[in-house]
Amino acid sequence: MNSMTQAPNLLTTKHIFIVDDHPFIIQGYKNAITRYRPAEYEFLIDQAKDCQSGYNMITNPETHPFDIAFLDISMPVYEEKGIFSGEDLAKLLMESMPNCKIILLTMYNEILQIKTIIKTINPIGLVIKNDLTFEELLFAFDKVIKNEKYYSQSILEMISQLEHVTIEIDQFDKKILFQLSKGTKVADIPQYVPISSSAIQRRIGDLKVLLKLKDASDEELVKVAKSRGLLL
Repeated sequence: MNSMTQAPNLLTTKHIFIVDDHPFIIQGYKNAITRYRPAEYEFLIDQAKDCQSGYNMITNPETHPFDIAFLDISMPVYEEKGIFSGEDLAKLLMESMPNCKIILLTMYNEILQIKTIIKTINPIGLVIKNDLTFEELLFAFDKVIKNEKYYSQSILEMISQLEHVTIEIDQFDKKILFQLSKGTKVADIPQYVPISSSAIQRRIGDLKVLLKLKDASDEELVKVAKSRGLLL
């Protein structure tokens, strides 16, 4: 009688986090992930539907650290905690779970926004959703699992043009634009952005000059900022 027993096949467990406000997109990601090398990996998948539920999941002390996070950039905001996009969730993850590999996904294809994302987040994955097929998602996931960067084709094309792009804005400018887009009066913006009224007015003027809108209204500033990818 053979007393030797076969060792169990131990799977590598990966904890995945998906944040998107479209349930069918989350399901698509889950379908692809669970088909990736099922004989080698076991995936534990958590999901959230907006900035607030994403924030709550990340900051919950009982949450196991994520290995990989898929974050949609444009989602319903969590203004109370200053979380306005998937970029802000990515920054929170970088602080609280520094080993998490971040994949940002967006429908936007504005080069200025892409430049800002690469500079501030430098994600291991950056994808224009329109580039993403089921097979391409599996390919991207394989690259990230192997700790290799994956940027979709549209992103690569924009990166090739980045050296010609000089417009950049900071987080205060983004928050000011966001409040203007909501219809907040300029005099009331200091309630949401921790700088003085005079500094806010100066920044609005600088933004108009930057976008060649010197004599334009605040509404026109918001419209152009959105078209240029400076406001989600």
